[in-house]
Amino acid sequence: MILENGVIRTLDPALPLARALAIAGDRIAGGVGTHETMLASPEVVDLGGRCVVPGFTDSHVHFATWAVAQRQVRLEGASSLDEALARVREAVAGVAPGRWLRGQGWRSADWGEEPTKEALDAVTGDVPTALLAKDYHSLWLNSAALARANGDLEVAGGVVERDESGAPTGVLREESAWQFKERYVETTDDEYLEAMRAGLRIAASRGVTAIHDKDGWLPSIPRLWQQLEAEESLSLRVWQSVPHDSLDELADLGLAAGLGSDRLRLGYLKAFMDGTLGSQTALLLDGGGVEITSRDELADVIRRAARARWPVAVHAIGDLANRNALDAFEATREDWAPLGLRHRIEHAQCLAPEDIPRFARLGVAASVQFSHAPSDRDLAERFWPDRLDGAYAYRSLWDGGALVANGSDAPIEELDPWAGVCAGALRDWRPEQAVTVEEALRATTVNPAWLTGDEHRRGTLLPGRLADLVVLDRDPLATPVDELPEVQVVATMVGGRWTHNPPPW
Repeated sequence: MILENGVIRTLDPALPLARALAIAGDRIAGGVGTHETMLASPEVVDLGGRCVVPGFTDSHVHFATWAVAQRQVRLEGASSLDEALARVREAVAGVAPGRWLRGQGWRSADWGEEPTKEALDAVTGDVPTALLAKDYHSLWLNSAALARANGDLEVAGGVVERDESGAPTGVLREESAWQFKERYVETTDDEYLEAMRAGLRIAASRGVTAIHDKDGWLPSIPRLWQQLEAEESLSLRVWQSVPHDSLDELADLGLAAGLGSDRLRLGYLKAFMDGTLGSQTALLLDGGGVEITSRDELADVIRRAARARWPVAVHAIGDLANRNALDAFEATREDWAPLGLRHRIEHAQCLAPEDIPRFARLGVAASVQFSHAPSDRDLAERFWPDRLDGAYAYRSLWDGGALVANGSDAPIEELDPWAGVCAGALRDWRPEQAVTVEEALRATTVNPAWLTGDEHRRGTLLPGRLADLVVLDRDPLATPVDELPEVQVVATMVGGRWTHNPPPW
């Protein structure tokens, strides 16, 4: 196949532009001057002036959770407790007898009042209801749901909100929320699979050719990905996380990162340092927040992971959480650096300015979400007014030499890489921290491939690379910045096969 009569943005600095692209099997065969002789009878696709770029990677996505959330009550944008309850009331009628009402997206910091089980009881009755907050670190339950735990709510690293009498209010945070959800809020394999198949189609329509999945804490997820691959429904490449507390079992089995197939690999260990901005559980230098993993505990994880040949991705939101994570990587650098392990800090949302250069100096990637900056603006100004110099500091990280990879954190934000590119380049809040369009693209294509050890296989459009690409309706690097949101994904290809909207267009 030859793609011609358009603009090919390879994102390789040695050959940034090409007039055409030749594809043979699952690989890029070459450009003008080579493809005519390499392909016996090629199909020729007229791009009609459109632009081809490397396929998009979402470097931080909870894919199965996001896919299932598409079918739940959505509370994003609810401006008050009453508005959220009205949406829940509408959804209750559609819940089958004996099933849970599930939802997500509420953010009580926008309401000026906290949710309670009593408020939820008034609209849900005895239908067990579990509603995840927008940041996924808090869970709002009604009385019928709380009864499932029979009072067993306290968990190390968790928070159970209680009223003046000591009774649970219905809001659980951090580990308490996650473990309640895992134990009691059931989602069947069939529900996950149906939602994931639909989610794969949505992802392909948005140019996604690879993901770094964060749902490894769900025991069924690797098995479900395998089933999708076996039925040839897996239309993107998955770099799967594994909970860090699985490390001993992985080491005993002699399993190292990278195990799997061309489409599905176990990739990295996931750990948590703290909570989030929205739940006010981010660990801060002023003493606020919740510590989930200490600096010394993380250092132990990193050392053991190095012996087993696993990179570590650690969630860190607050400035103290990020400092502790960086300290742990620095203290263990002799263990992991000689092995070439590619560690990363997830989110890095609030940094002490003096810690920003440490990412590059230590060789630890910043796995960030450009879309979080506009979404979190009001909360950051309210809760971190004296920390904004190091908040969502993407320009500073980039200029400091850090490898910056961009994800969505879906379902926290929407799984839409192009929206993330726009958010990175169109920063109207603290605009000095904007990145260029090309840098945002590199953070969504080239850099995520490096994190998975695939820099010689994909991420750029050079001969020999996998033919993972996106066709856009125009050249984003020649588009006025204020028109970037108008750019549309036309088609998506993974491994030489169209996964969305094959030509002719």
